[in-house]
This record gives sequence, structure tokens and C-alpha cells, in this order.
Amino acid sequence: MRRQLRVARPVRDLARSLEMYRRGLELSVLGHFEDHAGFDGVMLGVAGADYHLEFTRCRRHEVIPAPTAEDLLVFYVPDEAEWQSACERMQRAGFRLVTPFSCRVVPQREAWPPK
Repeated sequence: MRRQLRVARPVRDLARSLEMYRRGLELSVLGHFEDHAGFDGVMLGVAGADYHLEFTRCRRHEVIPAPTAEDLLVFYVPDEAEWQSACERMQRAGFRLVTPFSCRVVPQREAWPPK
């Protein structure tokens, strides 16, 4: 049985989040919805992959994102040149370089599964 994973998160600025993740992580828009039970959303990912990200915004009331220091998205990029390119692209897209325990998206320079 094929399984898929969706990570859904509320965001304050749907358009900004969409643009940052599209440009910074080279993700494609896989789908979107408007005013579904009061929510707008967009799904981003890689076509054919078994995962995607969903960002939502509530039209009726502000949902304030409240991630903890341990909430991370880790993307495994084993090739060093590709990893460096991804880091630079993410910064150009608006991601900020931060210290551990304050980051949310991690381009990990190793293959999955780790050895």
C-alpha cells in the first residue's frame, strides 16, 4: 500500500509563504483551495513524491502559527554543490540563516536514510 504524507501549517501570509517555498526549495504548486470551510490553502511539493506541504490561512479569524524550537522540516541533500546552491537559493527567497533551536527548515547535507 502506498502512503503519502502531508504536513499542514497555518501561516500569516499565504502569498509570501507560497513564494518563499516555491523559490527557495524549488517546490511546485500541486493544488490549492479557496474558502473551504473558511480556509484558503495551497499544497506544494514535487510531482510524484510521497509528501507535500500545505499552508493555510483562515478567513474568519487569525490563526497564529506557534511552532516550537523543535518543529523542523528537514530536506536531505547529499551532494555538497547542490546543498550549497539550495542554501543560497533559500536565503534569496527570504529564509534567514539562524542558529540551532531557532530554525524551521533545514537543508541537511546527507542522504536519507542516514548511515
